[in-house]
Amino acid sequence: MEDFTYTISEEQKGERIDKALVTLEADWSRSQIQIWLKDGAVLVNGETAKPNYKVKLNDVITVTIPDVEPLDIEAEDLNLEIVYEDEDVLVVNKPRGMVVHPAPGHTSGTLVNGLMHQVTDLSGINGVLRPGIVHRIDKDTSGLLMVAKNDKAHVSLVDQLVKRTVTRKYTALVHGHIPHDKGTIDAPIGRDSRDRQSMAVIDKGKHAITHFRVIERFGNFTLVECRLETGRTHQIRVHMKYIGFPLAGDPKYGPKKTIEFNGQALHAGVVGFIHPRTEEYLEFEAPLPEEFTTLLEEMKTTVDSKEK
Repeated sequence: MEDFTYTISEEQKGERIDKALVTLEADWSRSQIQIWLKDGAVLVNGETAKPNYKVKLNDVITVTIPDVEPLDIEAEDLNLEIVYEDEDVLVVNKPRGMVVHPAPGHTSGTLVNGLMHQVTDLSGINGVLRPGIVHRIDKDTSGLLMVAKNDKAHVSLVDQLVKRTVTRKYTALVHGHIPHDKGTIDAPIGRDSRDRQSMAVIDKGKHAITHFRVIERFGNFTLVECRLETGRTHQIRVHMKYIGFPLAGDPKYGPKKTIEFNGQALHAGVVGFIHPRTEEYLEFEAPLPEEFTTLLEEMKTTVDSKEK
């Protein structure tokens, strides 16, 4: 573990502790500091600090950053498609059917196992089971993910997610004929009280916004692009169901056995972010996987045959 100690001056007096620490240590973000505060890793004058504490003149603040635990996860050659990599970040195109990170009792075949084989360094902020993982997509969702190769990059990317400056666009096939060409869904998401394994739009949920536009219509199905403004669990799947157009193939939120796709038809096609070191905006795009394009071709063929 490493300790950092600071004494509050007139400059920081009266500020919330997370804001004061950002001023004192430029490499940290407020979101990361909040995590350390919740974990009890921040002391004020020897006492555990509350997240909303306002610092006083001459307060002595100690931040204890734990050592990165060694990983007890086997590296596996999974032939991951890395679309970009430098000394700080990488962008990987995750295939459908692959879980992002290991969990107790399930420690093989995940994106993390593959990354450990192909990448020599990953950030340790997210713990032993999720090295380098900044954000996730569901097992049956394909597409692009940002991965941090050091802790400074990790903090920067998480901060950008919190500030909603990361570009994330998904392609989704949904049930129904959406009559309007674009729209915005602004509805809070939280745990479904009737099914704790599912999410739902609920009054006391977390703020969630999804923007969508229609790409193409196929009879009783519509292909849309969804742009995330926030990043809640299952956000696109929950929001599209909420407005009456659930994702095709979605085993949790959609009608059962309406298409043969083995999971929701959803692809994270575009990701863009500010590079943590160069501060240059980078954006990457991954084409639809073959199984998705085949599904769309089948949809077109079916619609064309009905129109003849």
